[in-house]
Amino acid sequence: MQKAIIGKKIGMTQIFDETGKVIPVTVIEAGPCTVVQKKTAEKDGYDAVQLGFQDVVERKLTKPELGHFKKNSLSAKKHLKEFKLEDSATMNVGDVVLADTFAEGDKVDVIGVSKGKGFAGAIKRHGFGRGPTSHGSKYHRRSGAMGAKGPARVFPGRLGPGRMGGDTVTIQGLQVVRVEADKDLILIKGAIPGAKKGLVMIQNSVKA
Repeated sequence: MQKAIIGKKIGMTQIFDETGKVIPVTVIEAGPCTVVQKKTAEKDGYDAVQLGFQDVVERKLTKPELGHFKKNSLSAKKHLKEFKLEDSATMNVGDVVLADTFAEGDKVDVIGVSKGKGFAGAIKRHGFGRGPTSHGSKYHRRSGAMGAKGPARVFPGRLGPGRMGGDTVTIQGLQVVRVEADKDLILIKGAIPGAKKGLVMIQNSVKA
């Protein structure tokens, strides 16, 4: 990938373009991210950089985590993510990645953790149809038969009730509408995964 940054989802709003058209956007506080660690092909077998986002008080980290930052005299960061960037070889520990690494019109992929829904039935979780609503049917929101009589077991992969949400989700091909570098904000058209204040990763689109 060419560029990437870590951010925090602020929420959704709407803006107007020069023709007066309403554009729904998600506001993301992107960066500043510090290069905490650099990996090279000679030492690690591949080129990559580890970015740190959001300052955190030292007492909230373990000694090994704190030593990871103090080794290079860096301030402690709450979130660490590794990216295989094309120009990672030219980056050094201590460099800062800002929101203006992206520009208006860029196509990006956004990765986040979806909202957790808890335990959900088959209708909500997989979009199953429901049974008759009359009193005598006794079949309203159940998932139906689980398997044939012959095998006498449920085959793996059978769709049914269970935990829903809380999964890592990637939305591809979103468009950057505006970048406010002075406020460390990136406005992306449409919705992105996760709740407010959720951690997200923005990187250039792989299919653009």
